[in-house]
Amino acid sequence: MTLINERFKSLREKGRGFIPFITAGDPDLDTTRRLVIGLAKAGADVIELGVPFSDPMADGPVIQRASDRALKNNFGLAEILNLVADCRKESDVPIILFSYFNPLLQYGLEKLTADMKSAGVEGVLVTDLIPEEADEFVRLCRANDLCNIFLIAPTSTDERLQLVARHASGFVYAVSRTGVTGVQQSVSSAVAPLVSQMRRYTDLPIAVGFGISTPEQVNEVWEVADAAVVGSAIVREIESSIERDLSQQELIDSVIHLAKSLSAGSDKMAKTSQSD
Repeated sequence: MTLINERFKSLREKGRGFIPFITAGDPDLDTTRRLVIGLAKAGADVIELGVPFSDPMADGPVIQRASDRALKNNFGLAEILNLVADCRKESDVPIILFSYFNPLLQYGLEKLTADMKSAGVEGVLVTDLIPEEADEFVRLCRANDLCNIFLIAPTSTDERLQLVARHASGFVYAVSRTGVTGVQQSVSSAVAPLVSQMRRYTDLPIAVGFGISTPEQVNEVWEVADAAVVGSAIVREIESSIERDLSQQELIDSVIHLAKSLSAGSDKMAKTSQSD
């Protein structure tokens, strides 16, 4: 059983997982390392660590700019894996890589999966790798006890959901709406039907992301799914801290404060709802 399996098993009773996303190397690798450790201490159940890519077609402007900032630091996957290994010395919160396929392919899939396991990575979500073309990568990941997280969307057919169910491990990532990442004013009405439909085909936990940015929205997700993923709102806070020329510690404190408000604030609302 992987750390992700163990974490979601412990979450099943409360059904309220919190998964923050940050881009590795934004604004630099040392800050990323400290953010990962800080987010773990702040209550993250799983952490998504984005691999910066020059053509992030599934990402909105906020995460695109984060990739641009990170890429200027001239590092690659090897440095990201070293970062994960360093974080593992201080935290056992599961870390998954969120990437496009090109950087992984350039590294070499067999070497990559072995190195991910050695570094302490728990799984990987490859945004542009469809399950129809993922057999070899899934095989290599499973041989190294790595989880494969796949995306489903409101437009996914029953056939596609079944295919994802056969290939996925760890959890399934439900995209709350079509389009790219980015902060939204409300949670799409398509989320609940999508999660319900997927549960017909898998017992894996389901996390919902894309556009989740407030404690209220996190709480809405918890009503139907196992975990909420927050990316753009956190990355936007990093960007704002950079623009305000905050020190590294001030940036970290600002991001951790936001993460706590998202998860702890929603906990308070959930308890209030239960007592009503």
